[in-house]
Amino acid sequence: MIVHKFWSAFMAQINKIANIFWEADPIAQMQYEYDRAVEQLKEGRLGLEQYRGLVERVNRQVSANRSHVKKLEAETKAYLKAGDRATAAKFALELQKAKAELAANDQQLLLHETAYGNNLKKIQHANEKLIGLRDKIQKYDAELKMSTAEAEIAKLAEGFNMNLTTDFGQIETVIQQKIDQNRGRVRVAADLSSEGLAEIQAEERMQSVLAEEALTNFEVELGLKSPETTPVTSAAKDLGPAAEKTAEKQTS
Repeated sequence: MIVHKFWSAFMAQINKIANIFWEADPIAQMQYEYDRAVEQLKEGRLGLEQYRGLVERVNRQVSANRSHVKKLEAETKAYLKAGDRATAAKFALELQKAKAELAANDQQLLLHETAYGNNLKKIQHANEKLIGLRDKIQKYDAELKMSTAEAEIAKLAEGFNMNLTTDFGQIETVIQQKIDQNRGRVRVAADLSSEGLAEIQAEERMQSVLAEEALTNFEVELGLKSPETTPVTSAAKDLGPAAEKTAEKQTS
């Protein structure tokens, strides 16, 4: 009983290992079964060829028996026509034996021909089955590879899911942050480049007004213009608040 249990446990483990190899590459297993069946078919074909040789020998023997029977019949008839009954009787007895042998060989040939025909049909049917099995193996191999590729593509597509919970989503967030920082630097640089531009423009307008005022005063001194026609205050109002403050400082 104990030995039987150990043996059963051992065979169970062997079966488990065999199933692992069996399921690891089913296409290879099918190909192995196919190759083994092809080898068996080759052996069966070789046996059929040898059996056909036996049939051909029996057929040749039957042909020889027929020829011998015809020859004995002709000789028996010839001796009867010649009136030699004793010799004709001897040939008639030999003819009887030849006919019996021919009948036996005919029966044997019929049996061999029937057996050969049955075995030939079996091998032809097995060959057709092997052709179908070969096509099925190729189909399964292609479908298995295609399904494996589709599974890998699906797995890869799932890995490229761009949400915040995946590595790709986190990387994308970091990239967007860097882009925002770079755009922020560009905007700050642009804003800083325009800082003080209004004061500069006001300063330039003030200088222009002061130059015009100086020229007007010079024209008054030369008597080219009268003081009453000089629009000093109206021109100063056009300078803006910053320019007016600057002008007031200079006049004071």
